Amino acid sequence: MEDIPENIEIVEMKSAHLADVCEIAIFSFPIPWSYDSFNNELNNKLATYIVAKKDEKVVGFGGIWVIFDESHITNIAVHPDYRSLGIGDILMKELLKKSYDKGAKDITLEVRRSNIVAQNLYKKYGFAQDGIRKKYYQDNGEDAIIMWKREIKE
Repeated sequence: MEDIPENIEIVEMKSAHLADVCEIAIFSFPIPWSYDSFNNELNNKLATYIVAKKDEKVVGFGGIWVIFDESHITNIAVHPDYRSLGIGDILMKELLKKSYDKGAKDITLEVRRSNIVAQNLYKKYGFAQDGIRKKYYQDNGEDAIIMWKREIKE
């Protein structure tokens, strides 16, 4: 990929990455997934997870579930020390490609109403608001915006 910042490598998530992934999740989400949750995803036949590595350190990750012809982004996060470097863009491009390669026609996600940075990233890749999940987030009852990108292209 030509847009990868220097020394960034995208690889499939493995159990050896989970400690770094959990650290990023703690920095990124009020209620982060547990180590066991991520570990279980490695054995989920519907799931695909990737990590962005810089000099062997995991600096970001993302995951999808593909069910029939729809893909769902389960989570995407970048370590705070590595944000605004284009790593989120790299992860999005790769998740879209993996969704397409697995036969997904459309892709969806939920995002906090207050997370404007993430919403702007998703809009950049053609996602549009298509609904609200009222009081979706357990930590504070915040609504989730449901976003869809229709007709994924390679």
